[in-house]
Amino acid sequence: MTTFPRYVRWLAVLLCAAILGACTTLIGPRQIEIPQAKLQQNLDRKFPLHQRVLGVLELELRHPQLAIQAENDRVALTLDVQVTPLLARQGWQGSMVLSGRLKVDTARNLVYLSDAHVDRFAMQGMDEGRQNQLASVANLLSESSLRDVPLQTFRAEELRYGGVQFALTGISTRPGALLVKVQPAQ
Repeated sequence: MTTFPRYVRWLAVLLCAAILGACTTLIGPRQIEIPQAKLQQNLDRKFPLHQRVLGVLELELRHPQLAIQAENDRVALTLDVQVTPLLARQGWQGSMVLSGRLKVDTARNLVYLSDAHVDRFAMQGMDEGRQNQLASVANLLSESSLRDVPLQTFRAEELRYGGVQFALTGISTRPGALLVKVQPAQ
């Protein structure tokens, strides 16, 4: 039985380590595709949302319908709205469409709607002046109401591939899906 000199064994160990290190650099940036149907399911579980406005109105948002605007990397949400004054018996029902940009929160591993603004606001049985006032309030509240509603949340194990942990770095859209960009975590 032949024995290799000690430096040959160390050289072999270093060579193996270098090869393994090179393999991890082959696992570079990737994209994770999230279909619109999955995003819609995520939203359906988070609604209805209730919020008190200025201490005098109850606002309920329900039945979100997600639309991906691939041409400008935005998404739109169509929501049913119910507004009920706290001191009155009559409320109003209607709908609103809001849109916003998508952002990633790397600390919490989630994709959320940012810079949301109301594109359309219509209430049944409400005069136009009151609708415009309420639309202004809805515009102010849309960012705060939907800030904590993630479109997609990743568990740490979902961001692990080939023994390498990945981190969210960006997002883009395509028709019918979001593309979340990830790269190996440092």
